[in-house]
Amino acid sequence: MKLLALFLFAFQLASQPAHTGPALRWQTPAADASPQANDAATSRYLIGPQDLLKITVLDEPDLTNEYRVDSDGYITFPYIGRVQAAGLNPGALQDRIRNLLSPSYLKNPQVRVDIDQYKSQSVLVSGEVRQPGKIPMTGAMTVLEALAAAGSPTPAASSEVTIARPRKASWNQPEAEIVHVNWKDLQLGKGTDPVLQDGDLLNVAKAQTFFITGQVKNSSSYVLEPGMTVEQAIAMAGGLTERGSDRRIRVTRSVKGIRVTISLSLSDLVQPGDTITIQQRIF
Repeated sequence: MKLLALFLFAFQLASQPAHTGPALRWQTPAADASPQANDAATSRYLIGPQDLLKITVLDEPDLTNEYRVDSDGYITFPYIGRVQAAGLNPGALQDRIRNLLSPSYLKNPQVRVDIDQYKSQSVLVSGEVRQPGKIPMTGAMTVLEALAAAGSPTPAASSEVTIARPRKASWNQPEAEIVHVNWKDLQLGKGTDPVLQDGDLLNVAKAQTFFITGQVKNSSSYVLEPGMTVEQAIAMAGGLTERGSDRRIRVTRSVKGIRVTISLSLSDLVQPGDTITIQQRIF
């Protein structure tokens, strides 16, 4: 009978759907959507005050219930009284409750802890996103999930997200750890989408731009991508007109605070604030 009960409990756990974060509003890497990735991320979430926990004890309906973490970080559980939950992940709290119940109250209790409502943790998203502000952490939230919750980056956004992670300052360390992430690379599956921590400050900077005019099909201001060449800038502007010259290229840019005009080749790099002029062919 004991083996049968354990089998039924394992089947019950496997049948429950895994919790996922908010749906992203733009394409994200398929790897982030895998059940294994979600389970691993959720296991790192640390419970905090005001989180609502669903605690299941197999074959014990009087113990299976929802429990709110109080302002001191504790839950009140039948038989064993107040149990500290804050600062633990769900798996660690499962072990704590199991050890407190056994063997004094139950023999080999089977316990599962799920987070029903995430109330204790949040991140702040600012800059070039459509809905900047405080974002509640729904589990182990990643950078792309936080940007999605903030309405996604605006068309004027740069590809870089700066994460400021507050920490206790000491005489030889700054008050915050700074991390730089390229969210466009993450969308393409390049690198691992970082899991955020409570209190993280995310800022999406406004993209640097350049202007291209003259003998191109679409004279306009464009977002400057890192490492962009003049040739790539021309392509972004729709290419040369029939009268455009790829050898007579001028740029006006700021050099030590002074605006100067110089010649460029197709392989030269574009700089922020450049005004590129494509001139007409002589013949």
